[in-house]
Amino acid sequence: MPTEIKSSTKISSIQCDNGREVDNITAQTFFLTNGVAMRISCPHTSPRNALPPVKDEPEPITRQVVNNELIRRGAAAIKKKVDLFSLENMSTKVKMDRQWMYADRRSKEFIDGVHYFLRVAEANRQRGFICCPCNKCKNQKEYSASRTIHFHLFESGFMPSYNCWTSHGEQGVEMEEDEVEDDNIPDFAQYVGFEGNQTGEEEIAADGNDVADDLGQMLQDAREDCESEKEAHKLDNMLEDHRTSLYPGCEQGHKKLDTTLELLQWKAKNGVSDKAFGDLLKLVKNILPGGKQIARDNEYENLEACPVCKALRYKIRRDDPGEVDGQLTKKRIPAKVMWYFPIIPRLRRLFRNKGNARMLRWHAEERQQDGMLRHPADGSQWRNIDRKFKEFGKDARNIRFGLSTDGMNPFGEMSSGHSTWPVTMCIYNLPPWLCMKRKYIMMPIIIQGPKQPGNDIDVYLRPLVEDLKQLWKKEGVPVWDEDKQEEFNLRALLFVTINDWPALSNLSGQSNKGYKACTHCMDETESTYLKHCRKVVYMGHRRFLAANHPVRKKGKHFEHKADHRTKPKHRSGKTVFAMVKDLKVVFGKGPGSQHIESEDGHAAMWKKNSIFWELPYWEFLDIRHAIDVMHLTKNLCVNLLGFLGVYGKSKDTLEARNDLEHMEQRGDLHPEPKEKGSHYLSPASYTLSKAEKESMFECLESIKVPSGYSTNIKRIISTKEKKFTNLKSHDCHVLMTQLLLVVIRGILPDNVRATITKLCAFMNAISQKVFDPDRLEALQNEVVQCLVSFELIFPPSFFNIMTHLLCHLVKEIRILGPMYLHNMFPFERYMGVLKKYVRNRARPEASIAKGYGTEEVIEFCVEFIEDLRPIGVPESRHEGRLRGKGTLGRKAIMTVDNNLFRKAHFTVLQHSSLVAPYIEEHLALVRARNIGKSDAWITRHHINTFPAWLRQHLMGNESINQQLAFLARGPSGSIATFQGYEINGYTFYTRAQDMKSTNQNSAVRVDAMGHDGTTATYYGAIEDIWELDNGPLKVPLFRCQWVRLTGGGVMIDDSGMTTVDLNKVGYSDEPFVLANDVTQVFFVKDMSSKGKKGRGPDEPKRQVVLPGKRKIVGVEDKTDEDYDQLDGQPPFTVTIDPSILLSNEDTPYSRSDHKEGTIVRRKYVRSTVTADVMP
Repeated sequence: MPTEIKSSTKISSIQCDNGREVDNITAQTFFLTNGVAMRISCPHTSPRNALPPVKDEPEPITRQVVNNELIRRGAAAIKKKVDLFSLENMSTKVKMDRQWMYADRRSKEFIDGVHYFLRVAEANRQRGFICCPCNKCKNQKEYSASRTIHFHLFESGFMPSYNCWTSHGEQGVEMEEDEVEDDNIPDFAQYVGFEGNQTGEEEIAADGNDVADDLGQMLQDAREDCESEKEAHKLDNMLEDHRTSLYPGCEQGHKKLDTTLELLQWKAKNGVSDKAFGDLLKLVKNILPGGKQIARDNEYENLEACPVCKALRYKIRRDDPGEVDGQLTKKRIPAKVMWYFPIIPRLRRLFRNKGNARMLRWHAEERQQDGMLRHPADGSQWRNIDRKFKEFGKDARNIRFGLSTDGMNPFGEMSSGHSTWPVTMCIYNLPPWLCMKRKYIMMPIIIQGPKQPGNDIDVYLRPLVEDLKQLWKKEGVPVWDEDKQEEFNLRALLFVTINDWPALSNLSGQSNKGYKACTHCMDETESTYLKHCRKVVYMGHRRFLAANHPVRKKGKHFEHKADHRTKPKHRSGKTVFAMVKDLKVVFGKGPGSQHIESEDGHAAMWKKNSIFWELPYWEFLDIRHAIDVMHLTKNLCVNLLGFLGVYGKSKDTLEARNDLEHMEQRGDLHPEPKEKGSHYLSPASYTLSKAEKESMFECLESIKVPSGYSTNIKRIISTKEKKFTNLKSHDCHVLMTQLLLVVIRGILPDNVRATITKLCAFMNAISQKVFDPDRLEALQNEVVQCLVSFELIFPPSFFNIMTHLLCHLVKEIRILGPMYLHNMFPFERYMGVLKKYVRNRARPEASIAKGYGTEEVIEFCVEFIEDLRPIGVPESRHEGRLRGKGTLGRKAIMTVDNNLFRKAHFTVLQHSSLVAPYIEEHLALVRARNIGKSDAWITRHHINTFPAWLRQHLMGNESINQQLAFLARGPSGSIATFQGYEINGYTFYTRAQDMKSTNQNSAVRVDAMGHDGTTATYYGAIEDIWELDNGPLKVPLFRCQWVRLTGGGVMIDDSGMTTVDLNKVGYSDEPFVLANDVTQVFFVKDMSSKGKKGRGPDEPKRQVVLPGKRKIVGVEDKTDEDYDQLDGQPPFTVTIDPSILLSNEDTPYSRSDHKEGTIVRRKYVRSTVTADVMP
């Protein structure tokens, strides 16, 4: 496929910290005479950043055209050159009459003379300084650096009549009477832009090639350091152009390359457009003798079609008249354009920042290694790479990439009318809280729309794969490490790709539709074609059960057959490569394209030999293309809700029932013909009655979640229609991991509800950030039990490929690490950022390229300015608030209930380690003085009297800790109260504020020690928020209404879910708790505790407790070791195996407790489609 790469770059200045790298005459002459400004002092950078070695030079963000290669190489090659002029050579060229001092400052004799003068001046320093004899300073100013004087002399020339260097060590000679001052000094401004040797003498190298001048030597040096044959070929052409005259018989000695550079300099200086410059080159070609052209033709410049697949290079306009008088009347539009942003310069920029360079070693030096799965480095694939490629794994700085691509509509619309494909990459060396951030996500490629690349995406990936191959070579790429202050050879590999299901097929080359759609099972995929639904489904999950599982032997509901097959074996990369290595595909849609033929009328398992197989390490990876859990969860959620009849059109269709009849299964569910062509579908086990739907949506409508937890649930439901609407990916994630199992409590048959609850528990478990490897086998068994149970409940049409893929997720966690680090959520968010770059709707991809490039430049610069925060790591709303900050309704009150005040003060004292010894002492004293009193009385008396006793006990003791003294003295009488408070990454409200809010932020949980010495979990709701002023200590407290642990106040049911009765309150003597000790939860109505119609209360008596959510890792230097993982643990577990219970039932697929079936009309007759729908 033909592509075009767009770019333009102009170098106007070079900036460095102290200038030592360019502290030589040759470099300064080069910069000065070519109009390149040199700025000194760039804070927070190392000396290497200004001018690194040849192999580590900074490259522009986008690809350069051929002639810009000289600009890119120039500075580095000059640094490599040694002093070109020795002192001996200088002495033969300097005229003793000093007339060169006022000659053309571009001339060789002036340049050589200045070199000689500076050496004389250096040898005759006075107190370490040198007088400047330029026309401005006139020996009145002194400088310590000779380069400053060198610059002044080229800028202003020598002062008049300074033929005898009296201020630089020579003896003065009196001026003759007839001598006059020579004021005829040429203005330097007219010489700006001069270059090279102007003497007309031709310099010849020792080998006979005329490359002895600076430009030729630079090209020769660059040629020796080439890293690829393609680059070497470019430089060979440049050397040839450097030796070739502009045209035969050119007496002025102009060379093709010199003239091209002068023209390019003129173009950049005057801002000439590419089109105008191209027209100028054509004009010059016509003027030159023999029609000689200056610039070399691109070998693909005049091609009209791809030389491989013959696809047309340009789009064809319908109204295009073609050429008129040999000229095109309209500009031709390329069929496809791509933008490529090289990854190697980006990596070099990362390592030039000390903090980034250190973070790129985090996985080896700072990662907690306790046997748990926290990071991809804990997975088996990472370890296998380190074992297989020991040299690669030895250096922690070597990069492991994740790659993702997907289509998006750049105009922010939901339609698929325009599909732009950005290719994005993340770096897994970084900590989990950084590796998926916007700052560290690269976008090396943008593929232009409006059509998606499809199977031809390999054509666009070619430059990226070439860079990846270069990064894998043993010598790698030389990079400067700012943190270790050393140069090293950087290497990198592509660790895994993360894509939605269609894009995964495009990248992997495996067809993920049809009979062999599973990327893990491959040719062992068990699939069945449904005649009436016209789709392939994937069942037979009993083979994934444990070998001794009882359901394997039971065939009652499985065509009376046992299943003793083993699960599909894992295919190594070498095995898969053997399947595809001989496939021949020619990409494109032209007449020369070539595709894989189908097998037996079915789609072939492989569509192509993916370009990634060119990577030498690709066949050694266990998982090359990860399953995207984000899209899987959404598909699973929509599929499940569709069969429950609460999302969109019901998936329990007439076609699904007809397939059951065709397969001669589940006779109770076969459609019953009715009059006028309609059919009655009897209720299946998953069919909800009208009352059950009302219960479900009553619960949903009452749900209020904490701030930042999810969207407002009321926005995604229609209470009138009893359906979900406008579900986004994150909404489906929240439903499948937390809410769905709560809203179905009290509805559906027990075993069906248990199966769905078990699936939700599994989805919650795989969403965690830390895994115990020993727990993974149990998780695998649980999900397979769910799939087998679903085969007993749902019709075959339920089992699309996404449902089947559930059984492979645990395997990918074991190999790749936690699931949240290889799903599409962060990449989808990043695509939202790219959409905001679009300002010109006529050129969306160009807008994205420009916005991305601008942000790259800004991000790199911001890293060296201390007070600026990076764009790509947004500041958390909890930044600066982890220790507590009141946010709503601040009031200062002076008079409070003395009893409450004492209890609040006691709570503060009780949780201080400094006060703990005195609490034991006072409690023992109270017991000794009140023998015979109950424990409850002792506790109350202790709480009421301890603050006063402590103050009296420590009064006048100057040896105690100052903080203890403040605590004993007691808080100020002025108490600050709030309606909202943020602490530890949570947002808390009082119950009164919750009533006015769409969120629920008042429910809390605290683990505390009871009166009997045992630790228990208490639940309650915040009534008031206080902030006590203990001098330098500000202590936030929550006054809560607590639920009793006994008497049915707090209960845990069979599924491990905690429910509370908020009417059963207790512990009024201890209402306060430190705000720092609580964890946020929220309450959801438990509809199973609601009495039946006509019996019991209308409102549910109990509430289900669900955990809140916080995200503070990376905030204020919090790491995963600081993170309280208890917050993320599943709030429920299902220990029963529903597959066994369902297999023992006679009809697990139908229900008889209600008769609310469905009447449907036949949508189509075979080969005759009608538009009949239900009224």
